[in-house]
Amino acid sequence: MTHLLILLQTAGDTLTELSTNVGDMSDAVVKSSSGWFNKISIKFFIRLFIDLLSLMILIRGIYFVKYKNKAFFLPFVVFNVIIFLITFLLNKVDLSLGAAFGLFAIFGIMRYRSEDISIKNLTYLFIVIAIGLLSAIAKGSWEEITLYNLIVLGVVFFMESPLLWKSETSKLVIYDNLHNLKPENKHLFKEDMKNRLGYTIKKYEIERIDLLRDAAYIRVFYEEE
Repeated sequence: MTHLLILLQTAGDTLTELSTNVGDMSDAVVKSSSGWFNKISIKFFIRLFIDLLSLMILIRGIYFVKYKNKAFFLPFVVFNVIIFLITFLLNKVDLSLGAAFGLFAIFGIMRYRSEDISIKNLTYLFIVIAIGLLSAIAKGSWEEITLYNLIVLGVVFFMESPLLWKSETSKLVIYDNLHNLKPENKHLFKEDMKNRLGYTIKKYEIERIDLLRDAAYIRVFYEEE
């Protein structure tokens, strides 16, 4: 009986000590977590603000003004925010620059298989990923990060503006008059396309001819006014 009482007392002391240690560990974890949040909050939100502001300038001030296309707004924003969050969080565990660019490359080579995406839209997708990456892991103050993003935006704006050259745009059209596609009737085809599209056709490429439907798939190139 005496041995049983000693055993129960020892077990009780052990449980008391264990509960005390667990409580101390819980307090330490809470304090550590609180300190971690306090440490990253300002840095995180400043970088996120710079990232989103740069993104809005790109897609609303440059992309939409140029192409009047809202279909890619959601993919651009989602890709940018995901890249920002992943690279920022991984950077907390000393993510190397090589690993960051490896992750960037993985996302950069992704494309949608369900829809034909133009080279320019893929380029803008690449840019929004790059902005998210720069905003998340670039070393330096918020002024330096802002400068990096402004350099990217400035280059895009300059290349898309008519200051350097007139922008040449292409469209894939289904043409229903094969007679005008004969080599001697090039002028007839260009005049017909100008009447239909309202643009002067600089050149065109016949991609496919469907003789069953008496139609051709043609990519026409023209300069926007």
